[in-house]
Amino acid sequence: MPTHALRVAAAATAAAALLATSACSESGGEKKRGKDGAAQGIKKPKWGECGAPTPAEGVGQVPGKDWQCAVVDVPLDYAEPEGETIPLALIRAKARDQDKRIGSLVFNFGGPGGSGISTLPGAAKEYAALRERYDLVSFDPRGVGRSAPVLCEDDKQLDAYYAADSSPSTPEEEKQYLATSKKYKDACEVKSGKVLPHVGTENAARDLDRIRQALGDEKLYYFGISYGTELGGVYAHLFPKNVGRAVFDAVVDPTKNSEQGALGQAKGFQLALGNFAQDCVNRGDSCVLQGSTAKEIEANIIKLQKELAAKPIPGSGDRLLTEDAATNGIAFALYSKEAWPLLEQGLDEAEGGQGQLLLAMSDALNGRDPKGTYSNIGSANTAISCADSKDRYTLAQTKAKLPEFRAASPVFGDFLGWAMMGCTDWPVAGAWNTPDVSAPGSAPILVIGNTGDPATPYEGARKMVERLGPGVGVELTFKGEGHGAYNSGDPCVQQAVDSYLLDGKVPGAGTVCTASKSPAPTSPV
Repeated sequence: MPTHALRVAAAATAAAALLATSACSESGGEKKRGKDGAAQGIKKPKWGECGAPTPAEGVGQVPGKDWQCAVVDVPLDYAEPEGETIPLALIRAKARDQDKRIGSLVFNFGGPGGSGISTLPGAAKEYAALRERYDLVSFDPRGVGRSAPVLCEDDKQLDAYYAADSSPSTPEEEKQYLATSKKYKDACEVKSGKVLPHVGTENAARDLDRIRQALGDEKLYYFGISYGTELGGVYAHLFPKNVGRAVFDAVVDPTKNSEQGALGQAKGFQLALGNFAQDCVNRGDSCVLQGSTAKEIEANIIKLQKELAAKPIPGSGDRLLTEDAATNGIAFALYSKEAWPLLEQGLDEAEGGQGQLLLAMSDALNGRDPKGTYSNIGSANTAISCADSKDRYTLAQTKAKLPEFRAASPVFGDFLGWAMMGCTDWPVAGAWNTPDVSAPGSAPILVIGNTGDPATPYEGARKMVERLGPGVGVELTFKGEGHGAYNSGDPCVQQAVDSYLLDGKVPGAGTVCTASKSPAPTSPV
């Protein structure tokens, strides 16, 4: 998201390493198993019907009869494993072929802050082939949705927060920006201070191993997307012997700190916007946007941003489409090529003075439903990011970097540059600069990079493979558009992933899939 840079993390502190050592003693190979399949000391989940989504979880329907929900209790603080616990909410759909069932395939769809409880039922059709032999399982990580959610401001306050200028250009605007940000963070501390120190990725990785044991699986079979690749990498580092078959798709670069990650996103979103604009030009008269070249279309988008900064236009009800909301809405549409027609329509309408569609797309990215209720994805995103990253940038440091961000992206650079201050004044110190994902002894992990990915640029996949270590990371390249590869529906990518997860057949390192109707992967390059 442009106004909330995806943070990039890294190596553990000495204290975290000490906790990791104690966590490793929970490895499935060192626990005996009871008759119920769960490791002794870990209670078997009591599966039952799933209730309606909670406000923190976000919009969605009550899952159908195929879905079951449960809770696993985990320590709030792994330094005190026998102390206070918090509930982790789980959801599953059982494998269709129980006779050939492999185990549970656990999904994390990213964020950080995304609810697996609300996401998996809607996304399950994309993973139907995997459900033949796996129980499809997801969860709300600690701090998210139904799992001890981080809460900050209320809905009306969040409307004001997201409507505020997050790319100030004058001293007075800077002062207001800092005050708005500080007010938000203070509210997080007041409402959620107890959980804020404990929502980082290392604790979430330890939770993953508790989930594995509760499900009765000797190994963790895992599908991580976006931030879920970082979580999976940290898990593999802490529990390499417990990794079963794992797939990382839309890979977070584990070598970049938060500034470098934000700059990478600026370049990634600008690349995706250029690809969108060129596609529009290639379609000729069927494209409704003005401009005979991609650069001209981009120039008109920049012109629209400046006009909205000076005078917002009608959005929905009494809400206006601001420059921030328009930029956020554009970014939302770049996550999937399927949303490009909506982006084209939204830009055309905004140029004509109507901002409803771009505002709706911005709301979707921020977790706001049509009734004005926010999920806690934004609050959880900030809390998890700031619990992980040590980076705390000053105003002077941020302003000094803005020219580099603007050069990387005339459309998104300002917003992602100012987002460097996302953890400034946060009440909890961060754990690392970048995450340690080295995983010697782990089973192979299939790592997929998409050349057109705006949010997790393609180069991150190669860096993840390198950091996982020799014999662990296996890279697959998808030459396509959007955030992620498997969910694009490309048959080449899906065949490679399905063959690995279902049959254990690891594709050749360097395999390339090009967005097409091709039935099979090309030869490795």
